[in-house]
Amino acid sequence: MTVDMDRNVVLRGEAELVERAGRLFLAREEFACAATDLNTWALPGFRERLVAERRRIRPRPLSCKLHNPAALADEESERHLVEMARAGTRVRICATPLPHETIIVDRRVAILAGPPEAGIREYTVVRSPSVVKGVVSLFWATWETAIELADYRRDRPPALTEESRRILRLLAGGLKDEAAARQLGMSLRTYRRRVAEILTLLDAGSRFQAGLRAHELGLIG
Repeated sequence: MTVDMDRNVVLRGEAELVERAGRLFLAREEFACAATDLNTWALPGFRERLVAERRRIRPRPLSCKLHNPAALADEESERHLVEMARAGTRVRICATPLPHETIIVDRRVAILAGPPEAGIREYTVVRSPSVVKGVVSLFWATWETAIELADYRRDRPPALTEESRRILRLLAGGLKDEAAARQLGMSLRTYRRRVAEILTLLDAGSRFQAGLRAHELGLIG
């Protein structure tokens, strides 16, 4: 760990970041994050604990996430973004290249993540008011040029796996859940969970709506 004269701290690795600066992640009014994609944390459980603790705060702080299209490159990531948006997080997609990750907490702390080197990433925790103000200005200027997640996804087919496409075809064919699960070699519970996940990606409230949406997007013939 190194500290400069402006109260900015450089931490090596996620474990040191969580140990020494984890409390700084708990926003009271506003939490903003800009990142290329969702592959930003390798430390098990920290992101989930952070989200759970933030949801317990009342009133709940404003949460804004800014990502590049790479954040929707796979089915799991896209579904995660959709679920975050449904839970109240504002999510936008921008074409402007973003750094690995920048986090701003209550406009008073900025956490800047560098690229991994030899498997270890450095995090600069910035509390200098003038520097934080500059980071905040850059974030919101980029935010204004970005597109709301729902608008970005409206006419764009989700990144479905081949398994998901097979499930869609079985749904369209009217196959009962038990038979479809057997054909795919999965349990009935897993099959129904996968169907629910596909409905989320298609913004569908029912299997019928999912079928219509899939046809509109050209996902099934």
